Amino acid sequence: MSERVPQHVVVLAGGISHERDISLRSGQLIADSLASQGITVEVRDPDAHLLAYLAERQPDAVWPALHGASGEDGSLRNLLDLAGVHYVGARGAAARLAWDKPAAKSLVAGVGLATPSSLTLSRDTFRDLGAANVLELIADSFGGPLVVKPTQGGSAQGVSLVDDPHSHLAAAMVNAYRYWDVALVERKVVGVEVSVCVIDTGGGPVALPAVEIEPRSGVYSFEARYNAGETRFYTPARIPDAVASAAADAAISAHTALGLRHLSRIDFIIDAGGTPWFLEASVMPGLTETSLFPEALDAAGHDVGWVFLALCEAAAREPLMGRN
Repeated sequence: MSERVPQHVVVLAGGISHERDISLRSGQLIADSLASQGITVEVRDPDAHLLAYLAERQPDAVWPALHGASGEDGSLRNLLDLAGVHYVGARGAAARLAWDKPAAKSLVAGVGLATPSSLTLSRDTFRDLGAANVLELIADSFGGPLVVKPTQGGSAQGVSLVDDPHSHLAAAMVNAYRYWDVALVERKVVGVEVSVCVIDTGGGPVALPAVEIEPRSGVYSFEARYNAGETRFYTPARIPDAVASAAADAAISAHTALGLRHLSRIDFIIDAGGTPWFLEASVMPGLTETSLFPEALDAAGHDVGWVFLALCEAAAREPLMGRN
């Protein structure tokens, strides 16, 4: 396949999700990194003029640095395909699967990865069957600590750790339903929290060194993710080499099973036995000054600007989907 070096890249940042500010910060880091490689970069907020603008300017590649539903649920990516635009990251169908946490768990379990047992519960069912009855059944059935989160969303928004389900599950369900109308109730796995970022610039997916996450508060919340000093990161993670290798293999397996491309971040808990338990996948990892992806690139000895340019080159080489 012929090489195509992009000269003009449009970074989409902002949007209207709860993670707008994070997206703007990620978009600026991408733009600055590409500019350092001599690329002409424009940062745009997606709006009603975007499609006409892309048709007129015809950039070599677009990077949707949009967090939350506006950039990760697949809708925008499907439109970029229809518009005949080269872009960085997962195609629309794969993004939608990764965005839906229960669907992603089912797919990775299908290729043999461990993922915590869970229950998916809509707000309507929770209400119609009687919240008290449902809460009691869940607490009795799981019989231990839980994690409750919206089935769609990112940056730990709406996520609660529930050590005593009989006392605190109700509040956790309400918190999750604030962000989405379907909640995922998942058995809590105790262990080391790590993220493994995957990149593919055309030669196949490669796992970067695992990043260990140690929030000062004990909870990797939205604040712990994006406020400097709230979380300690260890790269590479402080785990045995064999466990790190297993986590890397699991990340590539998850990336492949979900049909992702170019880049992803796969989140795990490593239990006491060294098993990586899949939690979720992100098709647009955060790229702020406190994010894991740049940390992992640095640990691998990669220049961020060079990698970002290589990802744009990979996107520009991809065949266009167009109108079927």
